[in-house]
Amino acid sequence: MLFHSSLRKELSRSFGATLVVLVTIVMTMMLIRTLGLAAKGSVNPSEVFLVMTYTVLGYLPTILSLSLFIAIVGTLSRMYRDSEMVIWFSSGRGLADFVEPLFRFAWPVLALITVLAMVGWPWANSQTHGMRDQYERRSDIERVAPGEFVESAGRMRVFFVDKDTPDGNTASNVFISSIERNRQIVTSARGGHMEFIDNARFLMLDNGQRLERPLDRSSLKISEFKTYGARTGSNASGLGDETPARELSTLRLLAAPTGVNLAELAWRLGMLLAGANFVLLALTLSSVNPRVGRSGNLLFALFAFVVYYNLLNLGQGWVASGRFSFGGWLLVLHGGVLFIGVLWLTLRHHNWGIRRRPSRQISGGLHAGTVR
Repeated sequence: MLFHSSLRKELSRSFGATLVVLVTIVMTMMLIRTLGLAAKGSVNPSEVFLVMTYTVLGYLPTILSLSLFIAIVGTLSRMYRDSEMVIWFSSGRGLADFVEPLFRFAWPVLALITVLAMVGWPWANSQTHGMRDQYERRSDIERVAPGEFVESAGRMRVFFVDKDTPDGNTASNVFISSIERNRQIVTSARGGHMEFIDNARFLMLDNGQRLERPLDRSSLKISEFKTYGARTGSNASGLGDETPARELSTLRLLAAPTGVNLAELAWRLGMLLAGANFVLLALTLSSVNPRVGRSGNLLFALFAFVVYYNLLNLGQGWVASGRFSFGGWLLVLHGGVLFIGVLWLTLRHHNWGIRRRPSRQISGGLHAGTVR
């Protein structure tokens, strides 16, 4: 049908252009943020692109929803401005007749949002956290560069080494300065290597000396050693760390319906429901007066999107704290927005509104005369 095909064709062009612009903006912002984390030592500099890619993948459900919303509002607003809507209305098409072609265009996007929110979001978060955690758990010898003073993993020591092997687990001319138990300890050795003892990482030093001095500098103790071991970093297994809800799969959230898990599940399911509601809201918000312009209409539409999305994030905290139940919040937020959208669409479809009542003539006043 000409009506459906022409509408979907223009929506596709607008959606594609909007998606490219938003993805470019988000990638630029994430690149700057990831480079900042790499400069602070939280992210491996060689994995900046991977971390940025996983982060953008996690934000794709929101980007797709916003792109769909902007595409529908922009396309229908242009049709109002160019009087194309008047032509469709005069040919027997009402505003409610746009619901079917809009959802026929939007259902693949909504399906992709569902997959990304239910599967892609936790997977991307787990990959990002895994890379950052692995980089944080790397050996202290790997952290330092030859000829540079660098803090250890727990920021309790300062290292200075000369590396002479490519594996990064051994070094020569090791210098360590630390503060432990109100004592300043300076250790130097000719060489050192990493060993794992009882699932713990130890730095084994060879042929060196150790200086201990209280912080009040009241005394000084010097000792020499042939072999000395210092524990560094965390346990190798990394057990005992509780996985955040945002990194759990949807099936694991359903298997453990705690408050935090239900809140995360409400957010993921809410992305799909919000995307469907955005289609109806965009249809009702796109009505614009051709003589006024569509700038104010687009600003109001973006404001509605920001409010809805913030309520979605705010509700996640309320469900986690127990102020709302899982089903109750979904019904209040998304059900309420759906009711408002359907009611607003019905009023616009039938052109219902508040009409001004004609003013009554005042008795004894002027009478209407015949104009010749």
